[in-house]
Amino acid sequence: MEGSVAVGDLEMHYRVMGAGKPLVMIMGLTANMDTWEPAFLERLAERYRVVVFDNRGAGRTGAPPGDFSMRMFADDTAGLMDALGIERAFVLGDSMGGMIAQEVALNHPEKVEKLVLCCTFCGGEQAVFPGPEVLAILTDRTGTPEEVVRRGLAIVFPDEWVASNPDRVEDFVRRALLHPISDENAERQGGAIFGFHTYDRLAQVSCPTLVACGTSDVLVPPENSRILAERIPGARLAEFPGGGHGFSAQFPDEFAKELGEFLG
Repeated sequence: MEGSVAVGDLEMHYRVMGAGKPLVMIMGLTANMDTWEPAFLERLAERYRVVVFDNRGAGRTGAPPGDFSMRMFADDTAGLMDALGIERAFVLGDSMGGMIAQEVALNHPEKVEKLVLCCTFCGGEQAVFPGPEVLAILTDRTGTPEEVVRRGLAIVFPDEWVASNPDRVEDFVRRALLHPISDENAERQGGAIFGFHTYDRLAQVSCPTLVACGTSDVLVPPENSRILAERIPGARLAEFPGGGHGFSAQFPDEFAKELGEFLG
């Protein structure tokens, strides 16, 4: 099922797959629901009612003027759950989506049964940021949308994986170009990231939490996941050797298995 639904000041575009307990999945910076690896979603939809969607200002979800914030994105997510009749769910966030997921767990704890934080960080002074070369690629919006996406491959996947998986890489590029974000909204999302920090609030996360990352992530270094796992009470850490920022696309079967063991 796919469609759009009114949520606050938005018409949010979403897709629902599978059956079972709901699993709400939040995508990251400049990306939308088409960015998820199809094989990964298919594995999860065998066990769960998977909900993916386009964040405010991304994909097919528009946005009125004004600054973005993670709290705003989190409220959008909670509002979408309400609109779809989902009282409580497993919530998984990837990269910026993991920042949003933290805010959902902190501000709407009654809605989160279990939390999964992928390749993300706590923000603020305690976060470990990428090097200047990586940041330069991340913030370079020059050229065509395809040029932007292809430049970004270097910070999403390890070079050796890109070289040995040309078909999967081309499929990733194709999906990333279906509904590219505007430069203005990419900048607004970036502003939300730099205004985000949860380090001092992570002890308040009360639901079971899995933190996952790739050990070769140059965009959000894995040290960030270790910080989250240390700060969130009882959190479990799963690291995928050789995984980049897009480790869930590199290892869809392995990560789906890890999720199945954690979510139940």
